[in-house]
Amino acid sequence: MRKPGWTAKRAKAVFLTILAGILWGTSFPAIKIGLNYVNSYLFVFLRFLLASALMLLIMVSAKKLTFPIKQKKLILFLGVANGAAYLLQYVGMNSASATEAALFINLSAVWVALLSPKLQGENLGRRKILGVLTALTGIIFVTTNLDFSMLSGGHAIGDFLLIASGVIWAFFIIYNKDLVMKSHGVLQSLTWILPVTLLPMLPFVFPSANQIAALPAQAWFAIIYTAVACWIVPYYLWLEGLKHISASTSTILLLSEILVATAISYILLNEVLTVISVAGASLIIIAIVLVSYRSDQS
Repeated sequence: MRKPGWTAKRAKAVFLTILAGILWGTSFPAIKIGLNYVNSYLFVFLRFLLASALMLLIMVSAKKLTFPIKQKKLILFLGVANGAAYLLQYVGMNSASATEAALFINLSAVWVALLSPKLQGENLGRRKILGVLTALTGIIFVTTNLDFSMLSGGHAIGDFLLIASGVIWAFFIIYNKDLVMKSHGVLQSLTWILPVTLLPMLPFVFPSANQIAALPAQAWFAIIYTAVACWIVPYYLWLEGLKHISASTSTILLLSEILVATAISYILLNEVLTVISVAGASLIIIAIVLVSYRSDQS
């Protein structure tokens, strides 16, 4: 007999959200590698320009392109917030490691937990609070190895930008819950948020626009990969999952991205993996389990 609270819809939502987190996790090392070949402003702009063009082409080809007029203000807010957060992330990652960036950005799990009761009227409950605290401990273990010297040494501005990015994404995550509950088509919302995301980037990209023709193949690979595998696909999966779980539960499940980012960074970027970081990964997995099963639809 299936236990109360573990419905097929919830199980699917948990799976899709974790899968989205895994794909997003590959973006941190991909961005770090890409920044060796293209400046941060041009990189993030071309990533979302390509993603926008692809989604518009797909929707036009399928003859399903319509504009959700009732959600226009929400789409405008989410697109601008997304663009601003990505700008801060890319600039911040110029002076931060991939795992360090994952730490500060994934603190959004804490910000969502603090903001959701006020903005969404969400009841966190003891299990979810324990999950947030366990996740926070795991994040710190994985990304710092309890060596906090990595957070100093001239990286203060980059760290601040990454933390600010995580705060903005907390609002982005919370108000996406409104979007999926009010919208009749997730793909429509995804399609229109993408071009709006470009708006905050426009003032910063013009000075380097003349570099586009000279970009090497490695830069284009990073741009294409992060546009498709690290945004279009995971954002769609995440929105589908968000239909049946709360914003705070979703942010904990998305911590699967920090596990993936750390593992890939260890393999490709020679970043450190220790007993402490493995213990932190285990805590994150425990946090994911804690918030995955509930007796309600949070």
